[in-house]
Amino acid sequence: MSATTTSSAEVDSVHVGDMDNVAYLVTCRSTGRRLLIDAAAEPTKLLEFVGGPLDLIVTSHRHHDHVGALAALVEATGATTAAGEDDADHLPLPVQQRLTHGDVVRVGDVVLEVVHLRGHTPGSVALVLRDADGPDQVFTGDSLFPGGVGNTRGNAADFTRLLDDVNTRLFDVLDDDTVVHPGHGAPTTIGTERPHLAQWRERGW
Repeated sequence: MSATTTSSAEVDSVHVGDMDNVAYLVTCRSTGRRLLIDAAAEPTKLLEFVGGPLDLIVTSHRHHDHVGALAALVEATGATTAAGEDDADHLPLPVQQRLTHGDVVRVGDVVLEVVHLRGHTPGSVALVLRDADGPDQVFTGDSLFPGGVGNTRGNAADFTRLLDDVNTRLFDVLDDDTVVHPGHGAPTTIGTERPHLAQWRERGW
């Protein structure tokens, strides 16, 4: 597990499942209200990680390795569910909040901006947590990793769409010190990845 403190929130993470998925717990510092990003796998481990009431579970995208524990956590906690509009009908249970680009997600006094990133799946979303006292935080699911964008299964149109969205909706608007929290593996920063954008486009993945 790892932890980050922002002006409004505590952010904790835990790795679960056979594919090294990362689930993120965002806790409002003033109210204690909590949001989980990606109930991916190992529900018992995730419930221990959450350790109490849970208000909302946001699913970054529809793929099975990101929703394996979703139904169990909703049953155990009564949390509301949220996901991108174009992925919502593919989740294993009903989605109460259907997210589109420019929406916001709230938990207590914490506000996260919804960024629609098309290509890895039609409805993939990232969440941006702004921090007045330090670097912003962005939770990118499988759309942006250290070293490249998410897998588009060799589909050139999907790759171009995803890289274009990542360029215009993340790199063009976020500062270099913004911390990128991907759906698998270790974090990175916008500044670390920025010099490689042209290389990613040239190689096509």
